[in-house]
Amino acid sequence: MPRVLVNGPASWNTLIRLPTLPEPRTQTLFAGGHHDGLGGTSAGKALTLAALGIDVTLRTALGNDREGTLVRSALDRPRITLQVLPVDRTERHVNLMADDGSRVSIYLELPDPGAAPLATFDGVDVAVLDLADHSRPLLVAARAAGVPVWCDVHDDDGVGDYPRDFVAAADVLLVSAARLADVRAYLSDAVSRGCRLAVCTDGAAGALALDADGWIEVPPAPVADVVDTNGAGDAFFAGLLSGVLDGLRVEDALARASATGALAVSTRALGAPDATIPTVDRLAGAVAVRRV
Repeated sequence: MPRVLVNGPASWNTLIRLPTLPEPRTQTLFAGGHHDGLGGTSAGKALTLAALGIDVTLRTALGNDREGTLVRSALDRPRITLQVLPVDRTERHVNLMADDGSRVSIYLELPDPGAAPLATFDGVDVAVLDLADHSRPLLVAARAAGVPVWCDVHDDDGVGDYPRDFVAAADVLLVSAARLADVRAYLSDAVSRGCRLAVCTDGAAGALALDADGWIEVPPAPVADVVDTNGAGDAFFAGLLSGVLDGLRVEDALARASATGALAVSTRALGAPDATIPTVDRLAGAVAVRRV
């Protein structure tokens, strides 16, 4: 059974639904709904990977506070082992979620675990190292241990300093099209520098991928009703990793990724915590991934 180490954020969030994101002016708004729940890109990946039958060690920073207790409870799932980096307070956000899937995240608390001890990579098949300062030392350590590094750099614009080390270290790279001026140039640069597979997701437009054999177009899986886009990218990532670990062709792994992302937008839960391989692969059968 493969084991994956996921290192990065888990948080307790307040999500507020709005028809559209607010304009930058003084105004009164009425929410279409709101709820509190688990957040954090690493938590979303861990939940979805575990649902897909993969043993996950989630290494994340949590406080001994009310929010930390809630996060621990939400992550108390089969196949998830929690390794806590102690901090004074748990990460918290307020997320404004618009009906078109756009989002504004407001950080209320961003804890810093400081110089945390290095993770061990014994028995680890893949290291998923998400954007967090406590992931940085692991970028080098995982490579030294011969463990493949997967990184999700979210809405990287290709210029900002913070994600650069993650992009450079990734054997497999996932990015969003949200802020990229030239998607193909970004993916081409990643692969030319040694990345095995680079993928750019673009919401309802699907995804574009590049590996040593060329470009791959990934259409979106069919979705009857978009309930919440929170964690859809994390679910896509988890579906892709699941497919690769199962030995699928890259095209079939990308179809599984698209299907897992579609399941995520069909629920208000973070990621796709109730996904199963049979359900995902049935939906993946409707995703006509093709090389171009």
